[in-house]
Amino acid sequence: MANQQHSQSALRTFFVSGMGTALEFYDFVIYGIAAALVFPQVFFPDLAPLTATLVAFGAFGAGFFARPLGGMVFGHFGDKAGRQKALVITLLLMGFSTLAIGCLPSHESIGAAAPVLLVLLRLIQGFAAGGEWGGAALFGIESAPSGRRGLWGSFTSMGIGIGGILGSAVFAIVSAAFNDDLAGFAWRIPFWLGGVLVLIGLYARLSNPVKKPLERRENTRLPLVAALRSRPREMLLCIGIAFGYVTIAYIGSTFFLAYATQLGYGSTEALLFDVSLSVAIVISAPLFACLSDRLGRRTVMILGSVLMAAGFFAFFALVGLHNLAIACAAYVVVGALMGATQGPIPAFLAEQFPRSMRYSGMSAAYQIGAAFGGGTASSLATAILIATGSPFGVAVYGAAALALVALCSYLLRETAHLSLDTIDSEPDPVLGASPVRSA
Repeated sequence: MANQQHSQSALRTFFVSGMGTALEFYDFVIYGIAAALVFPQVFFPDLAPLTATLVAFGAFGAGFFARPLGGMVFGHFGDKAGRQKALVITLLLMGFSTLAIGCLPSHESIGAAAPVLLVLLRLIQGFAAGGEWGGAALFGIESAPSGRRGLWGSFTSMGIGIGGILGSAVFAIVSAAFNDDLAGFAWRIPFWLGGVLVLIGLYARLSNPVKKPLERRENTRLPLVAALRSRPREMLLCIGIAFGYVTIAYIGSTFFLAYATQLGYGSTEALLFDVSLSVAIVISAPLFACLSDRLGRRTVMILGSVLMAAGFFAFFALVGLHNLAIACAAYVVVGALMGATQGPIPAFLAEQFPRSMRYSGMSAAYQIGAAFGGGTASSLATAILIATGSPFGVAVYGAAALALVALCSYLLRETAHLSLDTIDSEPDPVLGASPVRSA
């Protein structure tokens, strides 16, 4: 009976945390795919193809710079009013902006207003995504049984991968159905579908029992201010991990997609590669997260960073062979190695902060790093490719980002074997007292 209850609890947690994030990041991912395959023609038709791709990635990156604000706003709201309310609002915002992008007129119809509106809606997407990641991860981590925080925290990482699979699969099906002609009407279909699918995640989150927010009588500081004052070192190192990881994550998704089409692969083949990468992440992320519950977060994060850096250099050589099977295998291997860092990250970052400031601290740190890493990754990788004419420079760029992940992981304390009660009851270095927790 206990095992059955545990299984049901894990399934319910995965549905709220993992699948809710999957539906929200489906919306986020299809924008990246469209930026690589469609938006250069639809919204920037007067530019040369590779330059238009660079500009489209710039618009894609704009959403990342709204993510820190979303992380701070929803982190504060989640720490004060509870996780569920914040997660519902982020989902609604993401659904609205995605549906609106699908209805957006092209440059041919309304001129320069089209890319301006595109960037505005992208900023709303980024704001919503900034609050989503931390809240969804904490739902799993704070519900996890003893010794399973890494695994349950990885439900969010799996959700991101599942969102990638859904987004790539829908675009691949639409691309195949319209004979690779996405620039007309076809590209809008995945966005319309994304707006509707959000309703499923909304149902899951509204039907989940509400947990009482933390009561804080002695400490009335803003949660983010408390995190910055009492744990500045942890904040900085978490930002470094997020910067490095999200850099390689978006090189691995949006840039790899554009690079494959530049090599002569069709858009349907390129989307197949993207699906393969996402499937590998969904499988490997929980495995490495589970391993981090046993061996420790730092060991797995450092090992994963080293392996991923080596994989980056091999990837470009294999994809350059123009063999579909070999290229697909290269994407699978890269995706599996990405899971080595993506799986443990939610728990590793969350465990650096007590509950009273956890949502605010981890969300702000992750989203600031994501803004500067993911917001520039695709554009910088494309610029390096244009400047050098070789993917070797992109591999060096990715390896440098992973070296930062390994260094920051090494400098953070190991938390895998500490209980949340222990972390939550640690004295505040500024106030010199333990935080007050609800019963």
